Amino acid sequence: MAAKSRIVLLNGVGSAGKSSIAKALQTMTRSPFLHVAMDVFLEMLPEAYQNHPESFRYEARLEDGKPSIAIHHGPIGGRLMAGLRAAVAGLATEGNNLIVDDVIFGDDGSVADYRIRLAGHDLMLVGVHAPLAVLDAREKARGDRQIGLARWQFPRVHSGLTYDLEVDTARNSPETCARRIRDRFDL
Repeated sequence: MAAKSRIVLLNGVGSAGKSSIAKALQTMTRSPFLHVAMDVFLEMLPEAYQNHPESFRYEARLEDGKPSIAIHHGPIGGRLMAGLRAAVAGLATEGNNLIVDDVIFGDDGSVADYRIRLAGHDLMLVGVHAPLAVLDAREKARGDRQIGLARWQFPRVHSGLTYDLEVDTARNSPETCARRIRDRFDL
Protein backbone atom coordinates (compact mmCIF):
# COMPACT_ATOMS: atom_id res chain seq x y z
CA MET A 1 0.00 0.00 0.00
CA ALA A 2 1.18 3.52 -0.82
CA ALA A 3 1.15 6.34 1.71
CA LYS A 4 -1.92 6.80 3.90
CA SER A 5 -4.53 8.65 1.86
CA ARG A 6 -7.00 11.23 3.11
CA ILE A 7 -10.62 10.78 2.07
CA VAL A 8 -13.31 13.42 2.60
CA LEU A 9 -16.67 11.67 2.20
CA LEU A 10 -19.42 14.20 1.51
CA ASN A 11 -22.88 12.78 2.19
CA GLY A 12 -26.08 14.61 1.48
CA VAL A 13 -29.36 14.71 -0.39
CA GLY A 14 -29.23 15.36 -4.13
CA SER A 15 -28.91 19.12 -4.81
CA ALA A 16 -27.43 19.75 -1.35
CA GLY A 17 -24.25 21.15 -2.91
CA LYS A 18 -21.78 18.29 -2.54
CA SER A 19 -20.24 18.68 -6.01
CA SER A 20 -19.89 22.45 -5.61
CA ILE A 21 -18.14 21.96 -2.27
CA ALA A 22 -15.86 19.29 -3.76
CA LYS A 23 -14.83 21.58 -6.63
CA ALA A 24 -14.20 24.48 -4.23
CA LEU A 25 -12.22 22.26 -1.86
CA GLN A 26 -10.01 21.05 -4.73
CA THR A 27 -8.85 24.65 -5.26
CA MET A 28 -7.72 25.20 -1.67
CA THR A 29 -6.04 22.03 -0.38
CA ARG A 30 -2.25 21.85 0.03
CA SER A 31 -2.04 18.59 -1.93
CA PRO A 32 -4.21 17.40 -4.82
CA PHE A 33 -7.53 15.70 -4.11
CA LEU A 34 -9.43 13.77 -6.77
CA HIS A 35 -13.21 14.29 -6.92
CA VAL A 36 -15.09 10.98 -7.11
CA ALA A 37 -18.77 11.61 -7.84
CA MET A 38 -21.51 9.02 -7.44
CA ASP A 39 -23.33 10.57 -10.42
CA VAL A 40 -20.45 9.57 -12.70
CA PHE A 41 -20.95 5.96 -11.68
CA LEU A 42 -24.72 6.18 -12.28
CA GLU A 43 -24.00 7.54 -15.76
CA MET A 44 -22.01 4.37 -16.53
CA LEU A 45 -25.25 2.39 -16.71
CA PRO A 46 -26.55 1.74 -20.23
CA GLU A 47 -29.51 3.96 -21.14
CA ALA A 48 -31.88 0.97 -20.95
CA TYR A 49 -30.92 0.52 -17.27
CA GLN A 50 -31.37 4.14 -16.18
CA ASN A 51 -34.84 3.35 -14.78
CA HIS A 52 -34.94 -0.42 -14.52
CA PRO A 53 -35.82 -2.84 -11.69
CA GLU A 54 -32.42 -4.57 -12.03
CA SER A 55 -30.50 -1.31 -11.46
CA PHE A 56 -32.48 1.63 -10.06
CA ARG A 57 -36.20 2.11 -10.40
CA TYR A 58 -37.73 5.50 -9.73
CA GLU A 59 -41.30 5.52 -8.42
CA ALA A 60 -43.30 8.75 -8.61
CA ARG A 61 -45.33 9.47 -5.47
CA LEU A 62 -46.97 12.36 -3.71
CA GLU A 63 -45.86 13.42 -0.22
CA ASP A 64 -47.89 16.16 1.41
CA GLY A 65 -49.31 16.93 -2.04
CA LYS A 66 -45.85 17.42 -3.57
CA PRO A 67 -43.92 15.20 -5.98
CA SER A 68 -41.59 12.64 -4.48
CA ILE A 69 -39.48 10.07 -6.32
CA ALA A 70 -38.77 6.88 -4.36
CA ILE A 71 -35.61 5.01 -5.34
CA HIS A 72 -35.53 1.22 -5.37
CA HIS A 73 -32.37 -0.65 -6.30
CA GLY A 74 -31.93 -4.08 -7.76
CA PRO A 75 -28.86 -6.33 -7.96
CA ILE A 76 -27.13 -4.35 -10.72
CA GLY A 77 -27.60 -1.11 -8.78
CA GLY A 78 -26.27 -2.73 -5.61
CA ARG A 79 -23.20 -4.02 -7.44
CA LEU A 80 -22.63 -0.59 -9.00
CA MET A 81 -22.64 1.14 -5.60
CA ALA A 82 -20.38 -1.56 -4.10
CA GLY A 83 -18.11 -0.99 -7.12
CA LEU A 84 -18.02 2.73 -6.35
CA ARG A 85 -16.83 1.98 -2.82
CA ALA A 86 -14.27 -0.53 -4.15
CA ALA A 87 -13.01 2.03 -6.69
CA VAL A 88 -12.64 4.62 -3.92
CA ALA A 89 -10.63 2.09 -1.90
CA GLY A 90 -8.48 1.26 -4.93
CA LEU A 91 -7.71 4.92 -5.58
CA ALA A 92 -6.85 5.44 -1.92
CA THR A 93 -4.64 2.34 -1.84
CA GLU A 94 -2.60 3.86 -4.66
CA GLY A 95 -1.97 6.96 -2.52
CA ASN A 96 -4.60 9.31 -3.93
CA ASN A 97 -6.35 11.83 -1.69
CA LEU A 98 -10.07 11.89 -2.47
CA ILE A 99 -13.22 13.93 -2.09
CA VAL A 100 -16.11 11.48 -2.47
CA ASP A 101 -19.54 12.89 -3.32
CA ASP A 102 -22.15 10.25 -2.40
CA VAL A 103 -25.78 9.87 -1.32
CA ILE A 104 -25.77 7.42 1.57
CA PHE A 105 -28.92 6.31 3.33
CA GLY A 106 -28.06 6.03 7.01
CA ASP A 107 -29.06 2.43 7.54
CA ASP A 108 -27.91 0.87 4.26
CA GLY A 109 -24.45 -0.28 5.43
CA SER A 110 -22.49 1.96 3.04
CA VAL A 111 -20.64 3.92 5.74
CA ALA A 112 -19.63 0.68 7.47
CA ASP A 113 -18.46 -0.69 4.11
CA TYR A 114 -16.41 2.48 3.45
CA ARG A 115 -14.84 2.18 6.91
CA ILE A 116 -13.84 -1.44 6.30
CA ARG A 117 -12.53 -0.79 2.78
CA LEU A 118 -10.64 2.33 3.87
CA ALA A 119 -9.10 0.95 7.06
CA GLY A 120 -5.59 2.35 7.35
CA HIS A 121 -6.54 5.58 5.58
CA ASP A 122 -7.81 8.83 7.05
CA LEU A 123 -11.59 8.91 6.40
CA MET A 124 -13.47 12.10 7.26
CA LEU A 125 -17.27 11.90 7.08
CA VAL A 126 -18.98 15.23 6.32
CA GLY A 127 -22.74 15.73 6.38
CA VAL A 128 -23.94 18.26 3.80
CA HIS A 129 -27.28 19.78 4.78
CA ALA A 130 -29.88 22.22 3.47
CA PRO A 131 -33.57 22.67 4.35
CA LEU A 132 -36.08 20.79 2.22
CA ALA A 133 -37.53 23.99 0.71
CA VAL A 134 -34.05 24.99 -0.48
CA LEU A 135 -33.40 21.51 -1.90
CA ASP A 136 -36.74 21.56 -3.75
CA ALA A 137 -35.93 24.97 -5.27
CA ARG A 138 -32.41 23.90 -6.30
CA GLU A 139 -33.74 20.69 -7.84
CA LYS A 140 -36.19 22.67 -9.99
CA ALA A 141 -33.58 25.26 -10.97
CA ARG A 142 -31.01 22.64 -12.02
CA GLY A 143 -33.21 21.11 -14.68
CA ASP A 144 -31.21 17.85 -14.70
CA ARG A 145 -32.99 16.08 -11.83
CA GLN A 146 -36.31 14.35 -11.48
CA ILE A 147 -38.44 16.64 -9.35
CA GLY A 148 -39.07 14.91 -6.03
CA LEU A 149 -35.78 13.02 -5.57
CA ALA A 150 -34.63 15.41 -2.83
CA ARG A 151 -38.01 15.22 -1.06
CA TRP A 152 -37.84 11.42 -0.85
CA GLN A 153 -34.15 11.37 0.15
CA PHE A 154 -34.46 14.13 2.77
CA PRO A 155 -35.64 12.04 5.78
CA ARG A 156 -33.47 9.07 4.81
CA VAL A 157 -29.97 10.29 3.97
CA HIS A 158 -28.62 11.41 7.35
CA SER A 159 -30.71 9.03 9.46
CA GLY A 160 -28.65 7.48 12.22
CA LEU A 161 -25.29 8.77 10.96
CA THR A 162 -22.69 10.56 13.05
CA TYR A 163 -20.41 12.96 11.22
CA ASP A 164 -16.94 14.33 11.85
CA LEU A 165 -18.23 17.68 10.55
CA GLU A 166 -21.55 19.03 9.27
CA VAL A 167 -22.05 21.98 6.92
CA ASP A 168 -25.17 23.88 5.88
CA THR A 169 -25.20 25.00 2.25
CA ALA A 170 -28.27 27.20 2.69
CA ARG A 171 -26.38 29.43 5.13
CA ASN A 172 -22.91 29.14 3.60
CA SER A 173 -21.42 29.28 0.11
CA PRO A 174 -19.62 26.24 -1.31
CA GLU A 175 -16.34 28.09 -0.73
CA THR A 176 -17.16 28.76 2.93
CA CYS A 177 -18.14 25.11 3.45
CA ALA A 178 -14.93 24.00 1.71
CA ARG A 179 -12.83 26.29 3.92
CA ARG A 180 -14.49 24.85 7.03
CA ILE A 181 -13.65 21.34 5.82
CA ARG A 182 -10.07 22.30 4.90
CA ASP A 183 -9.46 24.02 8.22
CA ARG A 184 -11.16 21.37 10.38
CA PHE A 185 -9.11 18.54 8.85
CA ASP A 186 -5.96 20.52 8.10
CA LEU A 187 -6.06 19.79 4.38
